[in-house]
Amino acid sequence: MSDSVPTSSFFATRHYFVLTLIALLFSGLIARSAYLQVFNQDFLLDEGSQRQLRTIETPAYRGTIMDRFGTPLAVSTPVDSVWVNPKLVLQDINGLKKVAKSLGLNFADTVDNLKQRADKEFVYLKRQIKPELASKAVEGVEGVYIQREYSRFYPAGEVVSHVLGFTDIDNMGREGLELVYQDWLKARAGKRQILRNRKGEVVENISQVEAARAGNDLYTSIDMRLQYITYRSLAKAIKYHDAKSGSAVLLDAKSGEVLAIANLPSYNPNQHKDKSAASRRNRAITDVFEPGSTIKPFTLAAALDKKLYSQDSRINTAPGYMKVTGFPIRDFSNYGVLDLAGILRKSSNVGASKIALSMQPQDLWQAFKNYGFGEHPGVSFPASSSGYFNHYSNWQPLDQATMAFGYGLSVSTLQLARSYSLFANEGRIQDVSLLRRDQPAESTQVMQAATARMVLEMMEEVVGPKGSAKQAAIPGYRVAGKTGTAKKSSAGGYLEDSYVAVFAGVVPVSNPRLVMAVMINEPRQNGYYGGIVAAPVFQEVLSHALRLMNISPDDLPSSGEVVRVATRAIL
Repeated sequence: MSDSVPTSSFFATRHYFVLTLIALLFSGLIARSAYLQVFNQDFLLDEGSQRQLRTIETPAYRGTIMDRFGTPLAVSTPVDSVWVNPKLVLQDINGLKKVAKSLGLNFADTVDNLKQRADKEFVYLKRQIKPELASKAVEGVEGVYIQREYSRFYPAGEVVSHVLGFTDIDNMGREGLELVYQDWLKARAGKRQILRNRKGEVVENISQVEAARAGNDLYTSIDMRLQYITYRSLAKAIKYHDAKSGSAVLLDAKSGEVLAIANLPSYNPNQHKDKSAASRRNRAITDVFEPGSTIKPFTLAAALDKKLYSQDSRINTAPGYMKVTGFPIRDFSNYGVLDLAGILRKSSNVGASKIALSMQPQDLWQAFKNYGFGEHPGVSFPASSSGYFNHYSNWQPLDQATMAFGYGLSVSTLQLARSYSLFANEGRIQDVSLLRRDQPAESTQVMQAATARMVLEMMEEVVGPKGSAKQAAIPGYRVAGKTGTAKKSSAGGYLEDSYVAVFAGVVPVSNPRLVMAVMINEPRQNGYYGGIVAAPVFQEVLSHALRLMNISPDDLPSSGEVVRVATRAIL
C-alpha cells in the first residue's frame, strides 16, 4: 500500500504537466492568430492576393486591309487557343484524354510533351480554333483553359494573295503588304489585372493596366472588280496555252495606282503552309524577263526626242535581215521600206536595230534609264525588282542593236506597265503605288509630249486591221499597244522552243486612262506569239474595265456614217 501512493502521485503529476503544456500551446496559437488578424491583417491580405492576382493580355484586332472602295481583303476573326497548367492537368489523366480527343491530338504525345514541361505553368495545347470547339474541349476539366486570340482571314483567297501576303500564328506579317505595313497594321494588346480561383477561373476583374489598341486600317489601290476579272482572264489564257506561269498589271494611267495585279500559279493565304515559295512569289513585281518587241516604241521615242528622225522618216529594211558584227538580225519577212509607224506595225527588228545603231550609245542608254528601265518602279514591296540594264560602257554594237527589240535587258511586268504609262501621260513618269492615293503623285517629264503622242498614235496601228495585235482591239475604243515575243535564255544561250509572250497597251487613245501589261511564260500549245497569247487577255480585261469605270467610247461612228449604214441595210 505504501508503494502505490508514490506511483499514483507520479502519474497525476505527469497528467497535469501534459495538460498544462497543451494549454500553453493552444494559448500560443490563439495569441498568434490574434496577432496576425489584428496587427498584420493588411500583410496577409496582400500575400493572398498576390497568389491569386494575375496580369493578363487583352487581345486587339489587327488592322483591316481593304480595296480602294472599302471591300475587306484581310480581316481578323476571333478564335480561341487552349492552354494548360501541366501540374494540374496531369493529375486528371482521364480529363486530359477527353481534351486531347476533342482537339484531335495524339494522347501519348500530349502527355510526353506536358511531362517534359512540367515545370511550366503555361503550355499551349492547340491554337486558333473555333470558340465552340474550344469551349466543348475544356468543359469540366481542371487545369485546362481558354485564351482569346484573333486569326487572319482572306475573303478573296488566291485571287489577290500575292498582293496581301499573310501573317503567322502570332499575327506577324510574313509576306506582301502584311509584311511591308506590319507596324501600321499590328494591334497593341492591352493589360488587365484579374483575380483567379484555384481552378484558374476568373472571379473578378481588378483593374485595366493598359488599354488595348486595334491596328490601323489600310486602303489598297486595288479595285476588286477588276482584280477578279484580271485573275480569271489570265488563268483562262494560261490554261488554254498550257503555259508555265503568267502575270498581268493594270494601272490607272493618271495616278499610277495599281488597279489589278494578278499572278499564276497562285496560293490560298488561308492555307499557305502547304504551298511552295514559288507559288507565293509576286511574279509581276519580283520576276524579270526580256520583253522582246514591246521595247520598240521606246527605241523610236529615244530617236525622235534626239531629232534624228521624224514621223515621215523612211527606213529600208530590205532584204529582211542584216548582220551586226557577223550576227544575223532577221525580220519575219522582207518588209522593204517602212516609215516609223510601219516598223511598229510590222514589228521590224531590222528597222528598230538601224534606228538604235544610228544613236550614240550614251544617248540611247540615258533615254531608256529615263523611261524606267533598270530603275526601281517605286512601289513598296518585298523583293521588288529593278530589272537588268547594262551600262553603255559595256556595250558592243550587237548589244546596242538587240537592245532595240528587247534583248539584253530585263524588266518586270510592273516595270513594263509603268514605262508604258509615259505614252498615256504625254511623256511624264511617276512611281506606281499599291495603296490608294488621295493626292496626285509627283511626275517627271522624261519624254517630249509631242513624241509621246506621236508614238501612241503609231502603236494604234499595231492594234489595227493590219497590225500584229488585232486581238487586242476593243469595239468602240481607240487602243494602242505593242506585242512582244522573246526566246527564253539559259546558261547555254537562247532556247529554240521556249518563249515569253507579252503585250502592253493604253486605252482610250484620245484620253488615256488605263495602261496594262500582260506576260505569259512558256506557252506550249495554241500558239506562242504575244498577239495571240497575251493580247486577248488585255482585250478581255479592258473591255470590262472601261464599262465598269464608265469611260466613254472614243471610236464610235459619226451620225452620218450611222445613217449611211442604216440606209444600205434597208436597201
